[in-house]
Amino acid sequence: MDGQRERAGRAPQWWRHGPPWWTLRGDEERRPRWPWRSTALVTAFVLFGSNFAAHAQEGERAALDPFARTLLFATGAALLWRQRHPVPVVFGTAVTTLLYLGAGYPYGPVFVAVAVACFSAVVAGHRKAAWAAMGTLWAGHALVAHWLYRWLPPPGDSAAPWGQEIVIAAWVVAVAALSELARARSEQWARERAERAQAARRRADEERLRIARELHDVLAHSISVINVQAGVGLALLDTDPEQARAALGTIKEQSKEALGEVRQVLDTLRTPGDAPRAPAPGLDRLPEL
Repeated sequence: MDGQRERAGRAPQWWRHGPPWWTLRGDEERRPRWPWRSTALVTAFVLFGSNFAAHAQEGERAALDPFARTLLFATGAALLWRQRHPVPVVFGTAVTTLLYLGAGYPYGPVFVAVAVACFSAVVAGHRKAAWAAMGTLWAGHALVAHWLYRWLPPPGDSAAPWGQEIVIAAWVVAVAALSELARARSEQWARERAERAQAARRRADEERLRIARELHDVLAHSISVINVQAGVGLALLDTDPEQARAALGTIKEQSKEALGEVRQVLDTLRTPGDAPRAPAPGLDRLPEL
């Protein structure tokens, strides 16, 4: 148990509470930002990686042409909208990838774009849509590889082995499972943030209650002293003016002390710029008003 606590203490802060860049639904509804950098990186990886894959599969699959490069670019560029419209993006990338494979182009990193789209959709809460898109991709590939290959390029192609379909199915399940794990982790971070916010509100309420009690004690004590001294002053005003003067002096000191304590308590609550302390401008200071 102590070892687990020690390891938890050494763990980075973001692992327990979530990375600062993680965008979640929940306590803060923020409009997601455009993921320019990651989209450009994935798109470049898909384009350049497909070139190497084409050289490695030369003679087995169709060569890359402008249509193939357009499909690859569209598949990667669609990820730019994955945070704002995750469902259309995951289905769009699945369809363009299926068109790419159905046209007989080389296997390669085109699947990376589909994996990223699936990951974003699951994390955003669209689990069924992500699973449906990945299932559609697998079923479409199986249909192309075992039946439609007779009428599709490259010419003279044969049916793909079922072992390849099992590998693709395992890849689909692994991507979806990793996405589910990330979604569960993001929900845990959201719960932890909500609990911390609730604890902060509770501490603020307790602090306000303490300050209210402190102000009540200060004012009650000072007003009680002022009331007693005012009664003494009134009673001795004619018979003992000196004693009445002392009572009035006590009233003045107690009121000044009470005002000072109240001002001190309120100053601790005031943040810079909350409210002006100077008198409000009148008609003689009309421009400022």
